[in-house]
Amino acid sequence: MPTALVNGVRLNHVQMAAPDAGGPYEDLVMVHGLATNMAFWYFHYAAVFARRYRVTVYDLRGHGRSEMPAAGYTAQNLARDLEGLLDHLGIARAHFLVHSFGGAVTLNLAQVAPERIASLVLADTHISAARGAASQGWDYGSSMQHLIDEAGVKLDTRDPYFGYRLLTEVARMQIEGRPVPPSLDKVVGPLVAMVGSKTAAKWLRLMETTSAEAELMSQDGLTLDSLREMRFPILAMYGDNSQARLTGEELLRVWPHAEFRRVRDAGHFFPSSRPAEVIQACSQFWGGEFGRQAAHRAGEPDERHFRSDRVYQAEGGWYCLTREGGPLGPFSSAEDATEQLDAYISTMGTLTPAE
Repeated sequence: MPTALVNGVRLNHVQMAAPDAGGPYEDLVMVHGLATNMAFWYFHYAAVFARRYRVTVYDLRGHGRSEMPAAGYTAQNLARDLEGLLDHLGIARAHFLVHSFGGAVTLNLAQVAPERIASLVLADTHISAARGAASQGWDYGSSMQHLIDEAGVKLDTRDPYFGYRLLTEVARMQIEGRPVPPSLDKVVGPLVAMVGSKTAAKWLRLMETTSAEAELMSQDGLTLDSLREMRFPILAMYGDNSQARLTGEELLRVWPHAEFRRVRDAGHFFPSSRPAEVIQACSQFWGGEFGRQAAHRAGEPDERHFRSDRVYQAEGGWYCLTREGGPLGPFSSAEDATEQLDAYISTMGTLTPAE
């Protein structure tokens, strides 16, 4: 795979575009979070989005096949890595799809070079300015604490950096050959399914032999005031059960122009476990569909809030949500769920649950 020497580190990267898509291309850059690598986006997303964009995925420093220097892991410096990679590849401006800490990296780039951001899809990114409030008000945290205790893991969900510490604990389980307890499967199952022992070993080496742990758990360089200055189109997606959702609640007041979408009954790694839902939301966003929808329903206050589609993916398949009777499903596909919802709306009757 090609590498680029930027900001003193070699970064592994891949570009993809459909051979019959013609040109010139708009660029889409996808940035993964911690303890994963470019595969987080590559397998489910790259080929789909390459039909419309020239797609770039890369490994953050210290991850995947990129180099692991002794230092340089703050979000601000990783943003310099990203800017250098864009320069190396001749990408003046791009759309961005980012997850978790990859969002902190990209938002730091946006602070210094907002002209390079055509649009941003932010998936479950936590920011330092909201961490204190999030740790105090995370409703799902008490339920997760029970799961953590049941698994015999000595972590506190009230810790603002709980998620980072959980990544390390799960990596140790993988390296030591210990099965992840069933009680934690819903929390970290998507990560375990995607990340192999090599990736887990690299994360532990990063934590134990470099300054990454201290740097990653420092301030990320983002303030609510600096975020308010960002005017490019933004789609922010957050899982119902994620600790990062509290950052999303803060951002509702920061970005009046952004589109906020909830991912029902989802945790932090929903881009891995529910890619069809994310792909659909991205396609709607980039196609301008959200912009054509009314920002507020009749009678609603003039403020932003999280919305969700009435057809959504969750454990067990696809569901449709009725205002009168709650969710129906599971169905085998989004099309089947939509068909059932249309039938329900047209008859306002009772549907036989799908087998």
